[in-house]
This record gives sequence, structure tokens and C-alpha cells, in this order.
Amino acid sequence: MSTKFKTVITTAGAAKLAAATAPGGRKVNITTMAVGDGGGKLPVPDAGQTGLIHEVWRHALNKISQDKRNSNYIIAELVIPPEVGGFWMRELGLYDDAGTLIAVANMAESYAKPALAEGSGRSQTCRMVIIVSSVASVALTIDTTTVMATQDYVDDKIAEHEQSRRHPDASLTAKGFTQLSSATNSTSETLAATPKAVKAAYDLANGKYTAQDATTARKGLVQLSSATNSTSETLAATPKAVKAAYDLANGKYTAQDATTARKGLVQLSSATNSDSETNLLSRWPQRQRRLRQRMTLLTGNTLHRMPPRRGKVLSSSVAPPTVILKRRLQRQRR
Repeated sequence: MSTKFKTVITTAGAAKLAAATAPGGRKVNITTMAVGDGGGKLPVPDAGQTGLIHEVWRHALNKISQDKRNSNYIIAELVIPPEVGGFWMRELGLYDDAGTLIAVANMAESYAKPALAEGSGRSQTCRMVIIVSSVASVALTIDTTTVMATQDYVDDKIAEHEQSRRHPDASLTAKGFTQLSSATNSTSETLAATPKAVKAAYDLANGKYTAQDATTARKGLVQLSSATNSTSETLAATPKAVKAAYDLANGKYTAQDATTARKGLVQLSSATNSDSETNLLSRWPQRQRRLRQRMTLLTGNTLHRMPPRRGKVLSSSVAPPTVILKRRLQRQRR
């Protein structure tokens, strides 16, 4: 029994595929699929065709790929959008980027594409499978700007992703998948802590230390205070309180020099010929002044106040009072 529906590679298509396998040959770049109604009847594909019998619509391929189970099968896919329709479909054709018909096929005739104006519309996918001796002779590329994602395409991509290893782990610098962990002694930077681990760490930390107030005998928690009239030994003064106390003390007293009329600061002086009433005489000038006063009294009234005793004569070897006073003065200085 002969096959009713089939796909054949045209003579021009076979020549291009053969040339592509030669050294330095150019790959066949299949880009377009056309749909026809066969002129009103089901056609039989012929290798000598250069075009469809009656083409009704043409568009860029939605997808072209190698079959996963048969490495020599090339699958071309065309998606007809809902807004296109109103024709019968009985034949399909694949064209390359040069406009050459590479393969032609017939299909079960159907008015499967009503137009939206007819009250109904849907997208429809048409596929053609061609067998080549070498997949390397065909460029499996498409224009991504014209691609529509079909349900089969989405399902295939999801399955492909699930089987792949393109699932990056989360890190400190990039988002990704991460594994939960309840460990409390791990140093990992790629795992995520569970609430159980967080609670265990919290309970441990909460039981380690009970906060105590600070006192003059131990460290602890302290409350700040800006009061300047408190006698507390458990509060800590704020800079505001310290400044208030400093400003008060600074404004209470301004140092002044002492005078004969008020108390104040004085400067010591050893001068014996000064008339100052703001300096304070040092101890040595006072003592020196008293000695001078005594010497004056002795030198001026020595014979009158110190008469010789009866029966005794002053010897010339006895030192005069001024000399004696000088000797005393020298001994005091030593």
C-alpha cells in the first residue's frame, strides 16, 4: 500500500544539500514555510516542483531543530496566528533564504483555519520533517523576532531545564537556589538557616546573660541623666549635665588681685625698697628688715644702753657690737 501523505526533497534542494557537505560548502539555511490549498484537491509531492501548486500563506519558521530520537531528522515548525485564516490547507513547502523550494509535502486536507471574521479563530502549528544524510549540511537557525512559543515548545524547554544543571546556588553576591539547614555550629555561607536554628541560637544567647544595673562596684547597664541636683550613684551624667555644672562653676567666681580693701590673689616679692600695696613681702626680706632695725639701734646707742660693768675694763680685743651683729646675720644666712 502506497503512502498517501509524504514529504520529498526537491531536486534543487537535494543539490544544495549535497553541495553543503562538500569541503567549504555553504550550509542550507531553511527560513520559510508556505501553505497551499493544492488548487482544490490533494496534490502528490513531486521532486521536480519549484513551488506549491497554489500557495495561500507564507511566513518565517517558528522553530527548526534536530529530532532528539533520530539524528538525521530535521523538524521545521510554522505557527499560523489566529488573525490569519479562511483557507484550506493541503500542501506545505520549505524554502531557504535564497527562495529555493527545498522540500514539499502534502497533508490531510482540512478547513482548519477559519478567519476571525467568520466568528472563530485559533492558532495552528504545521510541522514538516525532512531526512538528510548529514545534519551538518543544514543551518538550524531562525529569526527569533518572529518566534511564537507553542505549548510543546514550552513543555520541551521546561523538561530540558529540569534535566540540566543550570541551577546556580545562591551566594553572597548572586541569587540562586539554596538548601535549608537547622545546624547551629555551621560556618557555611551557602545554606539558609531555618527558624528552628534561629530559635536555638536565640534561646542559647538569652540564657547566657542576665542584664544587671551598673553600680560603683560592678559593670552593667546604666541610665543617662541630665539632672544637676541628683545624688544618684547608679545614673550616668550626660554631656548636657556636665556642661551645666561647668557653666555654673565658671560663672560663680572670677579671680581678682588682692588690695588693701579686698581679698584676692597676691604675688610674693623679696624687694626691700618697693612701695607696692598689691605684692606680699616674702619671709626673708621681713627678717632682713628686723635685723637692720636692730643693727641701727645697736650702732647708734651702744655705749648708752650697754655700759661697762664695774671693776672690768673693755679689752681692745673684744669685737664691737656691729661686728657681732654681722656675724649673727651671716650665721642665720647659712
